[in-house]
Amino acid sequence: MKYQPLGQTDLQVSSLCLGAMYFGTKNDQASSFRLLDQYVAAGGNFIDTANIYAHWVAGGRGGESEVLLGEWLRQRGNRDRVLIASKVGFNYGDVPKRLRAADITTECDKTLQRLGTDVIDLYYAHVDDRTTPLEETLEAFNQLVQAGKVRYIGGSNYLAWRLEQAKWISETHGWAQYCCVQQHYTYLRLRPGTNVSPQIMVNDDLLDYIAERGITLLAYSVLQSGAYTRADRALRSEFSMPDNERRLEALRAVAAETGAGINQVILAWMLQRQVIPLIAASTEEQLAENLDALHVNLSAEQMERLNHAGTE
Repeated sequence: MKYQPLGQTDLQVSSLCLGAMYFGTKNDQASSFRLLDQYVAAGGNFIDTANIYAHWVAGGRGGESEVLLGEWLRQRGNRDRVLIASKVGFNYGDVPKRLRAADITTECDKTLQRLGTDVIDLYYAHVDDRTTPLEETLEAFNQLVQAGKVRYIGGSNYLAWRLEQAKWISETHGWAQYCCVQQHYTYLRLRPGTNVSPQIMVNDDLLDYIAERGITLLAYSVLQSGAYTRADRALRSEFSMPDNERRLEALRAVAAETGAGINQVILAWMLQRQVIPLIAASTEEQLAENLDALHVNLSAEQMERLNHAGTE
């Protein structure tokens, strides 16, 4: 495993973060525990969940992933060896899509109870709530940090200018600041004029901003649920354009040159750009393949080709 700082905090996190979205729903306890054990055995220490996971699955209500992680932590006795990230802001059950102070405080306490822990290592604003003043949201997060319930905070699905606004507010008041941003990011680019709302995708503006501010980027939906390699899953229509055809050609060429899988090349490309990809798996074989991306080393020429394909 490789490790890197999380923003400007004192945390050293795994360069591959394990997404636990379907643990406790699509993945039952036994298979979830096997994947968690496999990840930790490989040196992983960074696990991502959210209060809403996975309420949309048949029989799901939300909170299942956190409950499962809490049970795994209890049985393994390893809370001090892993870093847990969770999120608040999206709607589930009777909880609204909102970041009012009361929502953040109440949901944090529920997450702590489900996880069976006293502190969340990283707590995200899962979505940018434009109906609530940022001051109210950020003050609530800061109070959780001051109370010792949360160590660090991050933003997810934010535009760069909103992150800068949040940074200014936090600096002005001496409050905790977003140390990282988790965003939809993959190798292909969005076709101009399209979006994947309510998710926000990484663009060049955000990349430039976080590089300037020393904010870590975490990427979700990196492999598009297998659509790069599976014949039964099509890439979403928002990626359909000639520029991306050239990017796919470059991706296939580099995969052939390295002997690595296409998914592994995408993960390696992100790792070498200091992005932390969230990886997910439903089987131990899939997780092993993703972890093996740590051993794929792309040359400077290959990185240059991948970076600029479709942008000439």
